[in-house]
Amino acid sequence: MKKFVLFSLVIALLVACTTSPTGRRQLMLISPDAAIVESKKAYLGTMAELDQNKKLVSDPQLVKRVKTITGRLVTEAVALYPHTAEWEWSVAIIDDMETINAWCMAGGRMAIYTGIISKLDLTDDEMAQIMGHEISHALANHTAERMSRAMAINMGVVAAGVASDSPGLTMTGAALAAKLALELPNSRVAEKEADRLGLELATRAGYKPEAAASLWRKMSEIGGSGGPEFLSTHPAPDNREKTLTALAPEMQKLNPGLKKSAVYPITIVQ
Repeated sequence: MKKFVLFSLVIALLVACTTSPTGRRQLMLISPDAAIVESKKAYLGTMAELDQNKKLVSDPQLVKRVKTITGRLVTEAVALYPHTAEWEWSVAIIDDMETINAWCMAGGRMAIYTGIISKLDLTDDEMAQIMGHEISHALANHTAERMSRAMAINMGVVAAGVASDSPGLTMTGAALAAKLALELPNSRVAEKEADRLGLELATRAGYKPEAAASLWRKMSEIGGSGGPEFLSTHPAPDNREKTLTALAPEMQKLNPGLKKSAVYPITIVQ
């Protein structure tokens, strides 16, 4: 029985793979569709709590700015990945001046915090780089991949528990996986994918590609000893700014005149 369980776990890990937009093989124990379903549940719950605490920004000027920038990015995302036209694209502006963060869940549900806009004094081009990067995580199925990594860790601990007849170890692994599914940072490879794809989306949408480098320069300058929350789930290698600077001329060729895209009709959560 032990051998059967261990063999089954190994086979599951071997066959549960897919391919990212860059051609990289990804571990997928959780399907992208399942990740979208779970993300929607989490997003709606989070938005309900924020609304109850009056933390959703409704300032017309800021709402228009965020909606315009993200709407242009989504136009390009849908053009490159037509299946995402079925996603429920939406964005929330969260009133939290101390949090430097932004994210996009599987299925196109986004959020940006007032802290990252204010503390980094973001230009429109820099905001486009942030949100383009976040949208790219969703396009590349990084949410499902991160959840799968957590499940793989749990499966490994379960296997160890079975092999050692230690039910306590197995239960600990299950609890750990649930925690890691929420807290695991994106891998360096996933970050590199999101950087490149996000830079492409922003440029196609009409935003300056060199803003990616200036954004990460600002991010590193405010890092301090602990660093902003954004960096806890978006690990930044030392050469990130250099890499993005080198990519800018190549991306500029995609939209030499930086013509602005149409604004996709996304939903603003208020």
